[in-house]
Amino acid sequence: MNRLTFNIVVLVLFATVFCMSCNKEKEESTISPYIEGLSIDNYPIIDGSTSTLPLNTVIACELMGLNYEWIEKEISHGSSNWSIEPKIGSSLRKKFDKVVKCSQTHNSIINLIDRKADILFTARTMSPDEQKYAETKGITLIETPIALDAFIFIVNPKNPIVGLTTQNIQDIYTGKITDWGEFGVEIYPGYPEHSVINPFIRNPNSGSQELMDLLVMADLEYYTRLPIYEERLVFTMQGLLDEIGRDPNAIGYTVYYYNEYIIRPNEKYLKTIAIDGVKPNKQTITNRSYPYTTEVYVVIRSDLDKSSMAYKIYEWLRTEGGREAISKSEYILN
Repeated sequence: MNRLTFNIVVLVLFATVFCMSCNKEKEESTISPYIEGLSIDNYPIIDGSTSTLPLNTVIACELMGLNYEWIEKEISHGSSNWSIEPKIGSSLRKKFDKVVKCSQTHNSIINLIDRKADILFTARTMSPDEQKYAETKGITLIETPIALDAFIFIVNPKNPIVGLTTQNIQDIYTGKITDWGEFGVEIYPGYPEHSVINPFIRNPNSGSQELMDLLVMADLEYYTRLPIYEERLVFTMQGLLDEIGRDPNAIGYTVYYYNEYIIRPNEKYLKTIAIDGVKPNKQTITNRSYPYTTEVYVVIRSDLDKSSMAYKIYEWLRTEGGREAISKSEYILN
C-alpha cells in the first residue's frame, strides 16, 4: 500500500467514525425542551389503550424533542393500519418502547393500579370491576379528560343502511330485530331471506365494549341466542373491523379516532353510519351534537409523587404546550 492510498484509507475511516459519533450523539439527545431534567433515561412508563398509542407517542416525542411521522404498516393479508413512529435509531428505539407502551385498555389500567406504569391514556373511564380491583389494592385513580373521541357504529359498504337510532341498535343487540329487512333495506337485492343481522361484539373490559355497555346497552341484556353467538366475540379491534369488512350482514362498533386515523378505511371497506340522525365527524364531535361523543383521559394514581417526572408530565398536558401536542396527534381538544 503506497502512502497516498494509506492516507485515503485513514481519512475514510476517520470520516466514518466521526459520522457514527455524530449520529450517536444526535440519537441519544433526548433532553426535553419543556420539562427541566427530563430525558429518555428518566421518562416515566406511560401505558394506554390501542387507540391512544399515537397520542402517547406524540407526547413522548414532543417532550423529548424527537421528530416523528405517520407510517402505514401492513398487518396481514393486505390489511394495514397507520401509526406515529419516532424518527430515531434502533438503540434509542429500544429505550423508547420500554416507556411508551400499549397494553390495551384493561391491561393498562391494571398496570397503573399495580404500579407497573406511571401514567396512562385511555378512551374510557374505569369499569366497575377495575374500580373494585383498585379498591382491593387501596389505590385511587385520577381520570382527567384531555381530548374528545366518539363511539361509532360500522357496517359493510354493501349494506345500504345510512343510519340507525339508539333504539334500533338496542333492538338489534337484545335480539328484538334480527333482519335488516325490518329497516327497509336488502343486503342482497331480490334475496330477502339473506338479510339476517350479524351483530359483532368485543371482549369484556375492552375499551369499545365498555363504551357499548355504558352508552348504549345500560342495563339491557345482550341476546344470548344469536346464531353462532360465540363467533361474534372478537378479541381485537382490528379483528372486529376485518370481520365487518368481509361480512355484508355485519354491524359492529369502534371509536372514531381509531377508525379515522389508525385504520383509515375507505368506503369500499367500511361504512360509518349516523346515530339518531347525526353522523360522527370533527364538527359534530367538537360541538357534541353526535350522541355518543366521549372523552379521552390521562390517568394517574392519586398518590403519585408531585415532584416526579410523571406528575410534571401530567401537569404539562394541561398547559398550552401540552394542548398543542395533543392536537398534533389529530385528537380533538375538549
